[in-house]
Amino acid sequence: MTQSLPALFVPHGAPTFALRPGAAGAAIAAAARQLPLPRAIVIVSAHWDTAEPTVGYAVRPETIHDFWGFPEELYALNYPATGCREAADEVVAAIRSAGLPVASDAGRGLDHGAWVPLRLMFPEADVPVIPLSIQSHGGPQQAYALGRALAPLAAKGFLVIASGNVTHNLRDYQMAWRNGGQTPAYVREFTDWLSERLQAGDIDALLDYRRQSPGGVQAHPSDEHLLPLYVALGAAGENASTERFHAGIDDYVIAMDAYSFLPQ
Repeated sequence: MTQSLPALFVPHGAPTFALRPGAAGAAIAAAARQLPLPRAIVIVSAHWDTAEPTVGYAVRPETIHDFWGFPEELYALNYPATGCREAADEVVAAIRSAGLPVASDAGRGLDHGAWVPLRLMFPEADVPVIPLSIQSHGGPQQAYALGRALAPLAAKGFLVIASGNVTHNLRDYQMAWRNGGQTPAYVREFTDWLSERLQAGDIDALLDYRRQSPGGVQAHPSDEHLLPLYVALGAAGENASTERFHAGIDDYVIAMDAYSFLPQ
């Protein structure tokens, strides 16, 4: 019987994370090395947002440099991923079996929320990659439901990697940069609250984070960078064990926490 793989939530930070991975990059690379080689990776990025869940079918998904004004060497980086139609079909079937709508995209490549962490975690690009979109209009509840739909895939050798950030407020980044680089208090308050609620398995509070957490709305003026965490949490199924295997802050306000959710 195939060993069930964990679902992972990893940070992608600013695009320069690809050039300066630091402690967070080392942590997610080490986490990948500790896993058996997956049959396929389902990558969920905060930067692919669609009206309904959409599965990428590209045979060789392109590396999308979806950012502007960064160092030239970033635009020279590529991740030579391959897709897998059979694996993509299984992702579609799992989502459909859960009663959710699902679409496909034959040409979707990998945005920086996908290829930056994948390049650090699987540098040989030796595992097929299946992109899956988020739906920001559905909020945490829909993202969690999407993750639950993926849960049966863990026992079939699929590794769900969800990529976002535990805090993501670019306006506060600009203010911190101008004002000497002080990290606002809400960054640590929210990350600590999130970790505590995840460890406690308090799904109701997590889904209602905008009302119940300290600093949640400031940490996420919009949901999209936190929604991948709910997909990963759901993909581990009920009563999953939670491990925060990295915690840190980059660029004053971007929490780089990483989590592993292990099915029971």
